Amino acid sequence: MPGPSMHDPEAKQAMCARLARVEGQVRALQGMIERDEECESIAQQLSAARKALDRAFYEMIACVIRHGAPARGGARAAGATQQAAAQAAALLARYA
Repeated sequence: MPGPSMHDPEAKQAMCARLARVEGQVRALQGMIERDEECESIAQQLSAARKALDRAFYEMIACVIRHGAPARGGARAAGATQQAAAQAAALLARYA
């Protein structure tokens, strides 16, 4: 059975925009290497690209948490689980 996916058009658009920026960063890195730029400058840009990709990863984890498997144990447990999942998703998004 497949897991949750991004059905929210705004979330999809934001993720695609984020990944397009990462793609641009990687292309810029390739240019830096081809131009024999300093290793420290390249390392700095690699770090920025890695962080941007990590952020995309955390957004996907937040999606999984928000839209994960339904809780068991009745409506009250389901509400508490959804609230906890929303809080966890907010934390991941804030500190990524």
